[in-house]
Amino acid sequence: MPHKFFADFVVYEDIILEVKAVSGIADEFTKLMLNYLATSKCKLGIIVNFGEDSLKYKRLVL
Repeated sequence: MPHKFFADFVVYEDIILEVKAVSGIADEFTKLMLNYLATSKCKLGIIVNFGEDSLKYKRLVL
């Protein structure tokens, strides 16, 4: 069964970039990114959060 996902951005066909504007990076966003990485065979995922006082990000490598 083919998998479909809708990442916010795919950069250079190697990096998945998810942009959020919430109070914090929740564990569900991390799990979702790991699923995106496994499905797409990309090695690097970055979650960027603009919803806090300063820019926060989380880098995930599969």
